Amino acid sequence: MPLSALQPSQLYISAHKLALVERRRATPATIEPVPVKKLGRSIVMTDGHTRAVAAVRAGLRRVPVYWEDEELSWEMYRVCVRWCRRAGIRTPAALSRRIVSHADYEQLWYARCSRMQERLGGCRA
Repeated sequence: MPLSALQPSQLYISAHKLALVERRRATPATIEPVPVKKLGRSIVMTDGHTRAVAAVRAGLRRVPVYWEDEELSWEMYRVCVRWCRRAGIRTPAALSRRIVSHADYEQLWYARCSRMQERLGGCRA
């Protein structure tokens, strides 16, 4: 699928994780498929953001994908996609401009997601 057709659901990329992925040299034959799910009118990446950014940086235009069949918290993904769109992240290429140290990634992304999950859990209670 074209990378330009994939909507990220993550605001940042860990530089450390990206370095590990890039050691394997992203090519159409070596990149693992990225899981996606149709959410509204968008095809949203549910995982594989680091692989997608590595593919962008390697000059690839397409990546293999597979349709996610796991039962995930789609409410959570809607919030994450909204955050991404507000930040101007509508493709993996846009996400590639948000590479941060792993420590910053944990604070900026994991901590934010944890707070959101607590709020969503509280809304359901």
